[in-house]
Amino acid sequence: MLTNLEKEVRQHLKHNVTVNLADGSLFGAALGFASFSTILPLFVNSMTDSTTLIGLVPAIHSAGWLLPQLFTASYVSRLRRYKNNVLMMTIHERVPFLGFAIVALLIPKIGIQLALALTIILLIWQGLGGGLAANPWTSMISKIIPPDSRGTFFGMQGGLVNLFISISAVGAGYLLDAFASPFDFAACFFIASVFLTLSWFALASTREPLDEEKIIPEQKTHFWDDAKKILKKDKNFNWFLSARTLAQFASMGFSFYIIYALREFNMTEIIAGYFTATLTISATIANMSMGWLGDKFGHRSMVILGAVAILLSSFLAWIAPSINWFYPIFVLAGIANVSMWTIAMTMTVDFANEAERPMYIGLSQTLTAPAAIIAPIVGGFLADSAGFESTFIVSTVLAVVMLGIMIFLVKEPRKLTNI
Repeated sequence: MLTNLEKEVRQHLKHNVTVNLADGSLFGAALGFASFSTILPLFVNSMTDSTTLIGLVPAIHSAGWLLPQLFTASYVSRLRRYKNNVLMMTIHERVPFLGFAIVALLIPKIGIQLALALTIILLIWQGLGGGLAANPWTSMISKIIPPDSRGTFFGMQGGLVNLFISISAVGAGYLLDAFASPFDFAACFFIASVFLTLSWFALASTREPLDEEKIIPEQKTHFWDDAKKILKKDKNFNWFLSARTLAQFASMGFSFYIIYALREFNMTEIIAGYFTATLTISATIANMSMGWLGDKFGHRSMVILGAVAILLSSFLAWIAPSINWFYPIFVLAGIANVSMWTIAMTMTVDFANEAERPMYIGLSQTLTAPAAIIAPIVGGFLADSAGFESTFIVSTVLAVVMLGIMIFLVKEPRKLTNI
């Protein structure tokens, strides 16, 4: 029998799915014009020759998004409605894009050094803003989408994000070609800001019921005390965290596929574009299909499929005799990325009830952050010191270990928690 909360959730389900898919689509359109892997690194590259600073762009974003989630978990877990917190925190991940546009326009007046410093500050602000919004947002979505539909929703939203990133990235390329610097970057960032504003209004249309049934302890506890209790009692979740951490190192070779193809097989820019399209299209299809399949057969099975994809992608990169092998390599990388992020996030929320869910989300993200930051550095060190093949070999071996943990040690959480 459904509770009053569940009845209200299902009453607004169609509306909430629509507005949140719109939010994801508009957010994806924005990121295409201000990508952390292309446009923003190019913007930083226009101000400095430092490879380290350029490489910091995606690293700052990842670290900022992952690290704060555990520290906000105790506060978030005491909320009966997450929406207001989400809307306030997500402002901090959106406003910096307008800041990037203003900085770009001011470069002729304030100079390169100050503009570069302001850009780094804005990147940190944006990353932390995303991290502060992530836990309440995931908690809200997990609340308003029934358990038997979460994988489908996260997959659909992730697929739409990738699709609109691809479409708007083409537009960004034309803008960068049409305008002289820094007006080209300013135009991209202004357009991104417009899409992010529209995305915020779509998100604000979410109908989240007040949870009057959740039991909230009168005494506030420290987040680390709550975290230690979970880590001590839930061995299944601990093995899942181990697998997620290993996944960061098992997939560290992904970051070097393009460079390896360029240096080893004389890849052209046109082929690089095809590879990017292959990765994006495969991720889009994987998001939409793996989320639905996870709802039907369990998200653990989809994470296992992702581990197999990591293993095969790394192994094929290691033995690839020609550049044509990189098409299946990128397809497998796209499947693996969806498994590590979209599906892993969906599986995480299945470990806990409503009250504990923010803490599980925080642990899953924050404890994975060091590996997400360190893994590309380790992969780069191996590639520089012993060749790219060494990175792919280590990735292959670690993928085997991760696969073993997921098959033999991690159990499907929905069968254990009955949620």
